Amino acid sequence: MSNTDLLEKPDVREGDTGNANEVFHYVRKNKIAESAVMGTMVEALCGEVFPVTKTPKPGSPVCPACKEVYEQLRKE
Repeated sequence: MSNTDLLEKPDVREGDTGNANEVFHYVRKNKIAESAVMGTMVEALCGEVFPVTKTPKPGSPVCPACKEVYEQLRKE
């Protein structure tokens, strides 16, 4: 996986309660549009699987596990 395959801004699974603890996950860039349109599932860098339902706003919280994996990939 190369850095260009990753989305710079993460996407999230929609919570049903508007939970303040909701975090956004990093996913492969080429899967986002397909998931948003077709409702297919995507796999985040942390292993979480979900359909893309939201776009994050600047400053949105990022999944700590996704962030750690992303940082490791950037070093390679």
